[in-house]
Amino acid sequence: MAMRGKIHRFQKMLAEAPNYESWKAAALELDYLEGKVDWKETFASDLYNYELIYDRLSQLRQYHQQREFDLLRRALREGLHHDLGNMGNPALYRQSRVGTKHLVEAYINQVCESLDFLCDNDVPGFSVAEKIDFFKDTLLSYGRPALLLSGGASLGLFHIGVIKALWERALLPQVVAGSSVGAIIAGILGTHTDAEIPDLFSPENHNLHAWRWNGLMNGLRGRGFMDQSQLENCLRANMGEYTFEEAFHRTGRSINISVSPIQENQKARLLCGYTSPYLLVWSAVLASAAVPGIFAPVTLMKKDPSGNLQPYMPRLQFVDGSVVSDLPVERLMHLHDVNFTIVSQTNPHVVPFLGTRGRDEKMGLLGLPKQLLKSEFQFHGKGLFDFMRKRVRPEILRQASGQMYTILAQRYYGDVTIAPRYGLRHYAGMLRNPTPEFARELIQQGERATWPHIAMIRTHAKISQTLERCVARLRQRAESRRAEIRVISSDPVAGSAS
Repeated sequence: MAMRGKIHRFQKMLAEAPNYESWKAAALELDYLEGKVDWKETFASDLYNYELIYDRLSQLRQYHQQREFDLLRRALREGLHHDLGNMGNPALYRQSRVGTKHLVEAYINQVCESLDFLCDNDVPGFSVAEKIDFFKDTLLSYGRPALLLSGGASLGLFHIGVIKALWERALLPQVVAGSSVGAIIAGILGTHTDAEIPDLFSPENHNLHAWRWNGLMNGLRGRGFMDQSQLENCLRANMGEYTFEEAFHRTGRSINISVSPIQENQKARLLCGYTSPYLLVWSAVLASAAVPGIFAPVTLMKKDPSGNLQPYMPRLQFVDGSVVSDLPVERLMHLHDVNFTIVSQTNPHVVPFLGTRGRDEKMGLLGLPKQLLKSEFQFHGKGLFDFMRKRVRPEILRQASGQMYTILAQRYYGDVTIAPRYGLRHYAGMLRNPTPEFARELIQQGERATWPHIAMIRTHAKISQTLERCVARLRQRAESRRAEIRVISSDPVAGSAS
């Protein structure tokens, strides 16, 4: 009875935790009370290849401690693979509330220490230029994580809580993608420097006035039921006048925005620094947030060589990115070598149907009929709407069928899927300007929903982020040396002395 009371008390603390430290303290107590600590300390398990992980850990430790630079370098380059020994198996992160097998955590930490060791120490026969090539090649082969932010209108403020939880644990990916309201949050994040990011977590620091009624007749005429100029002013106030290229140079973060075409013979696009460097970020976000019927289609805007604003492909217009490509996983894999996706999913038509799969939980026998029914509905629904989008008239019904087809055909979850739990009042607040209190509630909900996934995200993200930081440090070191050489060569006294 006493044990049950303790468990109940810590479960209550877990549910009401105001920050990650409080949540983690309660979760660790529950792990201890429920006997999970022994499981974490025991290496052996059929969920992963613990012998392979142990051998690799021992080898790296030996080379590191004995300062055998060449052997350490070769061991990292040839043996560093994503999800080695199945250590990213989701089942390894369901056994306890905090962390996983200590062997996995020790291996991840040792790899990162060894990478930093090679990066920051002078190694005979291993120049800075060679180091840069080594770390770039290793990062390319290993891959990197990405954060994908879905649509969801005002409910997308949940994304800010997810970002906050990852930021505070130094796990926020360099690659961020968004559609609709997810594009808004991605655009805000990707145009603010690391020093400015903590300010983003306070609702008072944002312009939250995106919605303004545009009139019934304007809506019926296809101009949108909501005033697009109000949304544009909101976006420009929150993210400035940066192009994708300028935003990347300013922050080092890669923004990726999904937009959907309204013309035939056009496909959905992922706008980013690689594909559309001169596009204005706010313009891409405005298009991605243009929910059909709610806002009018958007002509994208770019900067010309003189910095003046001009239409980009004025014959084309785009709308809400979540209509066709809410989560552009495959495109991100090609553009950014993404190997692991963290999805913050707030779409109101998706969250209730994510089920156990979207929340990374086990699916028991009782959940099997529901999953089978869902699969059957999705299969036959896709077939029906595919037929209707190609054959039926009038045009409005054909377009609606096309949108329903794309909704059913998309994948709405990632390797880790973080989602809120909605009540009726959340749906009622979707198309309203959120109050600071409502925003704070959604942000806190996003944080709390992210905390249980921290261990799995760290396993997949920490090595690639260490590689990214090593490349950045080495490039800075190389630039400093070039600057020193320029100063010496331009000094006539130093030049004559040499």
